[in-house]
Amino acid sequence: MPPRILSIALLVLCPALAAAQSVFAAASLSSALTELATHYEGMHLSVASSSTLAKQIAAGAPADLYFSANAEWMDYLQAHQHIEQDTRVDLLGNALVLIAPNESAFAVCWARPFDFAGAFAGRLALGDPDHVPAGQYARQALEKLGWWPVLKSRIAPAPDVRAALVYVERGECAAGLVYATDAAQSDRVITLATVPDSLHRSIVYPAAIVKGRANAQVRNLLAFFSSNAAAGIFRKHGFTFLGDQRVQR
Repeated sequence: MPPRILSIALLVLCPALAAAQSVFAAASLSSALTELATHYEGMHLSVASSSTLAKQIAAGAPADLYFSANAEWMDYLQAHQHIEQDTRVDLLGNALVLIAPNESAFAVCWARPFDFAGAFAGRLALGDPDHVPAGQYARQALEKLGWWPVLKSRIAPAPDVRAALVYVERGECAAGLVYATDAAQSDRVITLATVPDSLHRSIVYPAAIVKGRANAQVRNLLAFFSSNAAAGIFRKHGFTFLGDQRVQR
């Protein structure tokens, strides 16, 4: 069933879906969820870094559903009993890529002997590795290769992964480590290479309903994110769709 027809069918079966449902989502999900919102009436999006949103939810922000770019910030909310544990689900996967401004390509080899710091001049953009998931994955890879000590003084930490992309688009940074899905949104950067998965923790996007918000409307929205119609849109934006296997923690 086409996504638009599906959304109409859902609304006919459950008119209450028209009420606004607040989704706090990682910045890297912005494009995909904006498109999904056109197929699901009443979805209200708030996008920022996963850490910022998790802290807002912990402080009482009126979110219905949280969609994180890593497991750690979902773990944080779960440990403090801010989500409905039985609704937690790993939905998406992604990849980390190295980007540079157009016409500024350089070679890279993901092996310890390679002189990555000497391969480019200028700064390296990435999400702030102290709290932004994309930046944390990037630091894990750089540390595993032994490149972090030389590069850390050249890091341009961004408040979220989309901001890191912008730094490279503007030429403010010579290179950046961002999600493949973000790089694909831009015609002002070139993807130089994909970072091997073995260099960082698996990139997984979990979603869950916020504590006390598990009414029928919010459950239907989470089910929509797990549907075949939503899967097609997520894949269109470059994500790997993991399905609806529940996470037990």
